[in-house]
Amino acid sequence: MDFSLTPAQVEYRERIRTLIREVHRPEHTERQHRTGTFDSPEINRALAAGGFLERAIPGYGDGDPIELWMLFNELEKAAVPADGIAMALMVAGVIAYVGTEAQKAEFLPQVLAGDTLVSLGYSEPECGSDVASAQTRAVRDGDDWVVNGAKMWTTMAHVAKWVLLLTRTDPDVPKHRGLTFFLIPLDLPGITIDAVYTMGTERTNATFYDDVRVPDRYRVGEVDGGWRVMAVALAFERGLMGGTAAGVPLLRHFHHWAANVRDDDGRRLVDDPLVRERMVRVAVDNEVAALMTLRTAYIAATGGLPGLEGSMVKVHATEAYQRAARWFSEAAAPAALLQFDQPGAAAEGWIEYDLRHSPVTTIYGGTSEINRNNIAERHLGLPKAR
Repeated sequence: MDFSLTPAQVEYRERIRTLIREVHRPEHTERQHRTGTFDSPEINRALAAGGFLERAIPGYGDGDPIELWMLFNELEKAAVPADGIAMALMVAGVIAYVGTEAQKAEFLPQVLAGDTLVSLGYSEPECGSDVASAQTRAVRDGDDWVVNGAKMWTTMAHVAKWVLLLTRTDPDVPKHRGLTFFLIPLDLPGITIDAVYTMGTERTNATFYDDVRVPDRYRVGEVDGGWRVMAVALAFERGLMGGTAAGVPLLRHFHHWAANVRDDDGRRLVDDPLVRERMVRVAVDNEVAALMTLRTAYIAATGGLPGLEGSMVKVHATEAYQRAARWFSEAAAPAALLQFDQPGAAAEGWIEYDLRHSPVTTIYGGTSEINRNNIAERHLGLPKAR
């Protein structure tokens, strides 16, 4: 098989790298960790001005899924705060795929301008990754719907204009059949947003919906057809929109630090055989994650919709990231316990940060347990685990 990129794709990747070098600044990363908002408005606007966002929306414009992967792979490898624009583009892909023409006309230009973010309203306090158990109700009232309920882990809701909200519209049918999606403006009366700070320094939110009146024009897909919309959203989110290359900047940060720190006898940490072996293992894991992610992009590029391939790469990439963070923390201890801006911190604090952040990645976007169950049941044909 030929895994090489075409000359046009190589040129496209270099344009992304040039943009990152010209626009991204260390203070943007510092702001990310200080505020908990993993988003860079400067990068978003630059990507919009360069036409990258239009090419990155799945099923829209002149781009292809390989370019979508390249965009987020480069942003992630450079440690650019990109969660906000990733979610916006993912929802834009959903609207381009299943939305009405009116929804496309209203919503897509806002995302393409690079200044509109979107939150995902899937999980709830009592059901977590089992999103089909959602109990947030939407009841029809004339031309409107009245929404009541609560969502958890609605990241970016405090800076987003929209939320893609999963609701239950029929409580009397099996849980996967009575769901309906809405793309709701977050400035509607009755919506409350409360901050929740994670151990990975990221701010997420709990959101509450009290008699929120939502016009029917904001409904996405058919009534009670929300699970089909969810399948599209998860196909874009898992494995295609980033989140699988976090081990790359971790390895780079650790290698640079380990090559310059010496023990009392003048030996570099990077020359320790065990450290070198683990660095190689992390590099191999990173390469496998890249190839698995490209597999999902290839499926999308050839007219398909990635399914379990995204679950597979998410399980591998996030758990490999967590394993690498643990290994490098053990090698760097006690300097690995020091955080950003603390003197003597390993890799300027990145090792300590990645050790805290890596477990979070195995949870959001579907926990490893949920993804493993999906793979076992739908790919391997094993009995249901629950």
